[in-house]
Amino acid sequence: MFYREAGQFKTDYRSDQQIFPITQDRVAVWAMAITAFTAVPYFATDYLIISILNPFLILAIAAIGLNILVGYCGQISLGTGAFMAIGAYAAYNFATHFPGLNLLVIFVLAGLTSALIGILFGIPSLRIKGFYLTVATLAAQFFFEWLFLRVKWFTNYSPSGSVVAPPLGIFGLPIATPHAKYFLVLGITVIVALIAANLTRGHIGRSWMAIRDMDIAAEIIGIRPMQAKLSAFAVSSFFVGIAGALWAFVFLGSWEPLAFDINRSFQLLFMIIIGGLGSILGSFVGAAFIMMLPIFLNQAPALFGIHLSTETVSHLEFMIFGVLIVFFLIAEPHGLARLWAIGKEKLRIWPFPH
Repeated sequence: MFYREAGQFKTDYRSDQQIFPITQDRVAVWAMAITAFTAVPYFATDYLIISILNPFLILAIAAIGLNILVGYCGQISLGTGAFMAIGAYAAYNFATHFPGLNLLVIFVLAGLTSALIGILFGIPSLRIKGFYLTVATLAAQFFFEWLFLRVKWFTNYSPSGSVVAPPLGIFGLPIATPHAKYFLVLGITVIVALIAANLTRGHIGRSWMAIRDMDIAAEIIGIRPMQAKLSAFAVSSFFVGIAGALWAFVFLGSWEPLAFDINRSFQLLFMIIIGGLGSILGSFVGAAFIMMLPIFLNQAPALFGIHLSTETVSHLEFMIFGVLIVFFLIAEPHGLARLWAIGKEKLRIWPFPH
């Protein structure tokens, strides 16, 4: 009953086109944002920020990028890890060759580099789809793994093949503590989420969804498939590239190409399938689920006096992911985000029957 929007009248187009038109949603989002920026840094330990919150937010950015391509535009991709690697190595080379460049500019340039490569690899999507597009993106994954491993220029001729991120700082202010890194990642995540939400609600997002639902009909009504598909690849790769730069600079600190292997691509695909295809909220829910499941599998057996090896926990993790993916694809293709939406719909008429 408390979720009903009765009496909330829209008197102009601006209020009618808000991202969160219902007051309860706006209050909840503002409460979460204020909590994330104030209460969480105050109460969270360094371990919680470094090992859970920062990777969760960075993977949520990457999941949003992949969801735009797969969930909104219907273009299957298994090369997300490669585009994260492009963003990471692009940021490293910009920081190495232009030492005075602002860190935020480096992240944007890394995203633009990834977007450019995404457009080039998105061109085959104009002619192929389904299984063939999946194979093409998988080829991109293996190609860039080989490229960053064999071409030493990308690693500044490092003998070991691994690189180290430079000290972080913005406008002369160092970003060295876990809390400073958390604020950086959180701010970028909020900006990315707002941009993605507005894009998917506008004419660009509607063209993506038209191509996803029926590309022939979309072309008949005047939507250009080339423009729609390439824009989806560009925007998706831009967000994923920023996520890769953050993953390398903020979370890892030092890395090698194997940090962005095919397992990373599968992990992000699991996130959006479990969280919800075609949903910004689903990207966050899926990222949270993927981050919390290994922790739950490590801690829950100990509560019942059961001790599992790390190898067993890793195998259980893959088994549970597989079962959940099959379950969601059959029972609820739109994932956990759809279950949340159904719950809100029921709250609107509670306690009356549906």
